[in-house]
Amino acid sequence: MRIVLTGGGSGGHVFPLVAVAKELKSRYPDVELLYIGTKSQMGELAEKTMKQEGIPVKNILTGKLRRYFSFQYFLDVFRFPIGIIQSLVHLLVYMPDAVFSKGGYASVPVVLVAWLYRIPVLAHESDSSPGWANKISGKFCKYIAVSYPETQKYFLDEKVLLTGNPIRKELLEGNPQRAYERWKLNDQIPVIFVVGGSQGSRAINNAITKAIKEITKTAQIVHMTGKDEYENTISEAGKRGFKSGHSKYRAIPFLNREEMADMYSIASLVISRAGANTITEIAANKLVSILIPMESHDQPMNAFYLAKKGGALVLEESNLGPHILVSKIEELLHSATLRKQMSENIAEFYHPDASKKIVDGILKMLRG
Repeated sequence: MRIVLTGGGSGGHVFPLVAVAKELKSRYPDVELLYIGTKSQMGELAEKTMKQEGIPVKNILTGKLRRYFSFQYFLDVFRFPIGIIQSLVHLLVYMPDAVFSKGGYASVPVVLVAWLYRIPVLAHESDSSPGWANKISGKFCKYIAVSYPETQKYFLDEKVLLTGNPIRKELLEGNPQRAYERWKLNDQIPVIFVVGGSQGSRAINNAITKAIKEITKTAQIVHMTGKDEYENTISEAGKRGFKSGHSKYRAIPFLNREEMADMYSIASLVISRAGANTITEIAANKLVSILIPMESHDQPMNAFYLAKKGGALVLEESNLGPHILVSKIEELLHSATLRKQMSENIAEFYHPDASKKIVDGILKMLRG
């Protein structure tokens, strides 16, 4: 069996591909896998991650589907046709039995060429509202796997599989004792885990540093700043008298899988963006969260859907001041009843068999 994995543009595309790849390998040890992505944006992360899993990588050029004006559009006019030609070559040489697409602009040329070659495609949409890539790819796919029930309305009923969002199982295997020792934390004081993302969120990072004095009166902070924002964040914290590693504050540019799992195992509260992967990881670990969605993405719909179900508190970035952030943190930390209810509500959004259902869908395509 040969399967092509495709998708790209963010870590949110890469890690679910790995989760499905592991499920395929566990059920079919002889399966052959190939990842087709792009070098732009998260390309280095994708290539490193795939190679760690023993999956060969091919890269293509392609144009990004932006929701804003950019002079890059003029280059994209040339990139996209080149990506189509490259996909024609890669799929002709490899000729897979099926393609699993995680969406993102890097996947579109691969999906279109797979359709031309009559190679069946299963795509996955993790957000409550599909991105442009999957809106296009959905017309050429055999099946669309979705994470939210309301996402089904965007696609033909006969194509939709409700699977949930696959995540790496290692993120459920954190070691609390190792976490407290690793970051020299006090196990008698609540831990707030701030996730700025792999690139970093300046809005979240600035809000935390502005409120750092008030927050650390009742909690410890472990702050994943993102690599691009690390220096700026520790500088801002330093101006307020907080050095990383002291005074209940730890700033870290990026965490690997084991470190993320350890942090999830001890977090009393997570403050994060509202990407589909992060939400799934929070749900899988039954954590209480404050979500601050990126306004220019599909994240607000993800976040407010969870808030409506009582699974998270949501703060809009435009209203993200230190006073409201501190008040929400205190509200959650001081109410065991509210935390218990939110933990139970968010757990409903985790589908532990998501990878299995997606692989079942791929096999269903192969059987015709």
